[in-house]
Amino acid sequence: MSRGKKALDEAREDNRLELDLVDRDIKSFEDLPGLLNMVNITRLTLSHNKISVIPPGLANLVNLEILNLANNHIEELPVSISSMPKLRILNVSINRLNSLPRGFGAFPVLELLDLTYNNLNENTLPGNFFMIESLRALYLGDNDFEYVPPEIGQLKNLQILSLRENDIIELPKEIGELTRLRELHLQANRLTLLPPELGNLDLASNKAMLRLEGNFWIPPIEDQLRLGISHVLDYIRTEQYRIIYNRQMMAKPPPPPQNIDKSKKASRAR
Repeated sequence: MSRGKKALDEAREDNRLELDLVDRDIKSFEDLPGLLNMVNITRLTLSHNKISVIPPGLANLVNLEILNLANNHIEELPVSISSMPKLRILNVSINRLNSLPRGFGAFPVLELLDLTYNNLNENTLPGNFFMIESLRALYLGDNDFEYVPPEIGQLKNLQILSLRENDIIELPKEIGELTRLRELHLQANRLTLLPPELGNLDLASNKAMLRLEGNFWIPPIEDQLRLGISHVLDYIRTEQYRIIYNRQMMAKPPPPPQNIDKSKKASRAR
């Protein structure tokens, strides 16, 4: 009997609502017979396995609130996943996603979405991706984004946004519409400027976090960054900076060279 099936049988006997199948050498849902009929479970953790295909039938788990598929071999997700009525937390980090299914933004109550360490970019997001109004935390770090779509401003309830370690060249002004944002991670990209609208956000308080290191900031921003985040935010609110920003955006110089070693993705442990 496989380790996964044994754990599944034990959970079924105990009528557990939370199912932990971490690191059980599971390669397929076929190794877990009957799982998709366990409609009462609220939490399913399948991280650190070798799963490559997620069956559409996963959506049968209509009471599932937390789904953790981190660190597998997943290349795509089924369209049906966004129809799960109670799913609040979805973690698909450290996988091999090159795109997301059509209609992915239809989740009714999703609060946390972790897509860290995949192969996603702005061109592979479905059209309604930024329509998940309930979303509070979005993790897109360690992907291949160069630009952030302006639709990001639609996520009005977002409190945490991680875009670290991509290839981001430019941020849209709409990021300043995320008035509830308290954490913004921009480190290790190819940014040179910040939109002045970012100054609308309260990211300098003790309860907030703004990470900017590892970019190619123009000298005035770099100088202010040495003094602290609050100095950066104060500076980008000035008319002097707005003039510099508009001038630079009109000139559109070539983006700086990549500062991230993408070979780490090829060699990452799976």
